[in-house]
Amino acid sequence: MTEHASFLEPSPWVARFATLIPAGSMVLDLACGSGRHARLLAGMGLQVEAVDRDAEALAALAGIDGLQTRCADLEGGPWPYYGRGFDAIVVSNYLHRPLLPNLFGCLNEGGLLIYETFMVGNERFGKPSNPAYLLRSGELLDLVRNRLRVLAFEQGEVAEPRPAVIQHIVARRGSVLRIP
Repeated sequence: MTEHASFLEPSPWVARFATLIPAGSMVLDLACGSGRHARLLAGMGLQVEAVDRDAEALAALAGIDGLQTRCADLEGGPWPYYGRGFDAIVVSNYLHRPLLPNLFGCLNEGGLLIYETFMVGNERFGKPSNPAYLLRSGELLDLVRNRLRVLAFEQGEVAEPRPAVIQHIVARRGSVLRIP
């Protein structure tokens, strides 16, 4: 089992807003872990690139239509997506602040960012508890300000799939609103 295996069902936040991604779009699932979102997105007819450093987790995604994998160390290696563009980027339960400018740079005009991860306050529920991996209050809003248009934002305590303190955002690059 991989370290990501405890999260098998897609996040309700990601599932809710993935419906805004037009059919056939190219989507990056960053730090995909077990591939719960990559599977969901590919099942919706989207073209998905799932990237993670866990080769074992990526191997379990082999053979899924519309899904390609890439094994890469996003924190210790070079950014593997220079010059690439995506119509949507999904990030869940992962934070490495130095990558954020790269994400914004890979988002096509009209592209959608669906991002959720832990925030300060989560330490009382367990891991992650290191402040380096916890967003500050409103941090995702601050990060996208003057870069993307916010469509939805929430932060606070959740009970499912386990008690945690989470921050979510959905934002679009540019002023173009494409409705599927």
